[in-house]
Order: sequence, then structure tokens, then C-alpha cells
Amino acid sequence: MSTRPRPHLPMRPAWLCRNCAAPWPCRPAQLGLVAEFYGHSIALAFYLAASMQEAIDDAYGLGLCPDLPAMHSRFLGWLSLARRSHR
Repeated sequence: MSTRPRPHLPMRPAWLCRNCAAPWPCRPAQLGLVAEFYGHSIALAFYLAASMQEAIDDAYGLGLCPDLPAMHSRFLGWLSLARRSHR
């Protein structure tokens, strides 16, 4: 009997991957999101921007001061690379 791979979903409010504990979206989550949103790159960008805003709000809620450029890079910075590989 085979087991299904566990999805790489965010664990809030820390925004770490529930599966691998890397900062979400981890690389496997990125690959899954590209597949899930295939052909809908603008919807993916909106989803990730909303997730980034939630992560920033959660960080402030925890009393942290998030590094905003790092958050942008983490959530949205990889999108241009994902689009480039599918052209």
C-alpha cells in the first residue's frame, strides 16, 4: 500500500511548511503552485501577494518586525523564474 505525499502547505502564524518546515512557499510548494495555477499566472501572483500580506500581518501580530524586501522575495520573487521556464 502506498502513502500519498503530504502537501507542502503553510503553517500559520509562523508561515513555515507543514511538511518540510522550510519558510513557505518552499520549493516543493512553489512547484505545486505553478502546476495548480498553470495558465493562470496573474491569479497565482494575486494569491501569493495576499498570502504575503497575511504573513506580514501574522508577523506583526507575533510582535516581530518582518523584513519586507525579504518577504517580497520569498513570496513573489520566484514568479518571474517560474514563468521563464515555461516559455
